[in-house]
Amino acid sequence: MPVSTSSQGQPVWRRRTTRAQWLQYLAWLAGVSLFLLCWKLISDNTMWVFVDDAGRQGADLISRMTPPEWGYANVLWKPMWDTLNIATLGTALGIVMAFPVAFLAARNTTPHPLIRSAALVVIVSSRSINSLIWAMLLVTILGPGVLAGIIAIALRSIGFVGKLLYESIEEIHPTPVEAISATGASRMQVMNYGVLPQVMPAFAGISVYRWDINIRESTVLGLVGAGGIGLQLNASINSLAWDQVSVIFVMIFATVLVSEWISARVRHAII
Repeated sequence: MPVSTSSQGQPVWRRRTTRAQWLQYLAWLAGVSLFLLCWKLISDNTMWVFVDDAGRQGADLISRMTPPEWGYANVLWKPMWDTLNIATLGTALGIVMAFPVAFLAARNTTPHPLIRSAALVVIVSSRSINSLIWAMLLVTILGPGVLAGIIAIALRSIGFVGKLLYESIEEIHPTPVEAISATGASRMQVMNYGVLPQVMPAFAGISVYRWDINIRESTVLGLVGAGGIGLQLNASINSLAWDQVSVIFVMIFATVLVSEWISARVRHAII
């Protein structure tokens, strides 16, 4: 019989039925069985000889990455600037597209249920595909370069910004909307004076947060040819220039730290 504590601190006994006991045992049995099955599948598809040697290989790789070739940093300023532009322009383009989609997806602002369904499809489609996959597709269509990276970041941002924003729209307080509607205001006036003032702080915070995420995502888009510092990273790895790779890692790490600090400060000032 399981025991819990009441608000007065006295133990409260609850009788567990035989059905509940068996269901708990079956749940534990199913969980353990699933874990063992997954472990077997992973083990069968793992070459343990490489795992055993991983420590030595990792130490050897780190030894080849140190000391970093700091002079190579002069080559990275332009690619890093491209990376920041990819993240910033891609975020801005994604926000512009996500803003109306969010209002069409929210139950309390959509003009029709079918339009809401279409908007939700757009949001889910964007969130289902990683920005790296978007970049691979766009590089095939548009060719390699910064443009493919910007559009990839934008397409990925639509789902993130749209989902969080339409949830914020659905959670607004209905009283201001009802009060403005009672004055005979048009639908657009209700949006401007009843809905937007309530969601704009959340929208600003979501946008800055997505820009912070896109800074990190844009650093790897160059691995598939979408521009930015990822191109230099891919070239250095292919040429086994590990001392250059360590410089790129340090620069990416420093950039992400700065963007995280800026994002936190801006969100704190807005929200």
